[in-house]
Amino acid sequence: MKKLLFFLSLLTAISCVNAQSVSILGDSYSTFEGYVQPSTNEMWYYEENGNKTDVNDVTDTWWWQVINEGGFKLCQNNSYSGSTIGYKGYDGNDYSARSFLTRMDDLGCPDILFIFGATNDSWAGEPVGEYKYEGWTKADFYTFRPAMAYMLYHIKRRYPNVHIYFLLNNELREDITSSCIEICRHYQIPCIQLQDIDKINGHPSVKGMKSISQQILKRLKEDKVID
Repeated sequence: MKKLLFFLSLLTAISCVNAQSVSILGDSYSTFEGYVQPSTNEMWYYEENGNKTDVNDVTDTWWWQVINEGGFKLCQNNSYSGSTIGYKGYDGNDYSARSFLTRMDDLGCPDILFIFGATNDSWAGEPVGEYKYEGWTKADFYTFRPAMAYMLYHIKRRYPNVHIYFLLNNELREDITSSCIEICRHYQIPCIQLQDIDKINGHPSVKGMKSISQQILKRLKEDKVID
């Protein structure tokens, strides 16, 4: 019996070591208190106090469900509530300190990377700008298309041999949605266009989180990332 228990423990340890790791670069949709690095990032979802939806347990989040059901392990979740991909935020304020561009080098060493953004760019009214795929300047990053393009360009170079997915929220501005699809196509990064997300105060509910995770897992199976 002891030998059997030891063997089972060894198999579990080997399975854990071999599990693919997942990192997330996101906004409020991917936050949860105590599970985000760095911990100074602003949260939306909390375990007890301050919740504005019915999501109050980490197991309710889309990313926890994807990791659990996909047999993955969490590498790093660098999500920041209210963050934009570009530098222009709400009321025209400079959001460069919390932007995706500023945080995209701090994602650990994942096998799979989920980028879930563009929601605040849409909500904040960030100018869409022009498509630009080279020669970027800092001024370009105050409009959406150049910022989005540079992010994907840089991430592909920063994280080679990583499965990268862009998760696209529903109910965004048409110009933001079409821009995400076009720029992902240009860089050959899969764009998962999410649908039918139940929301409370504009954010996924428990039901909405489940819908997101199911759509992602379906795509991972189609791409044979998981069985």
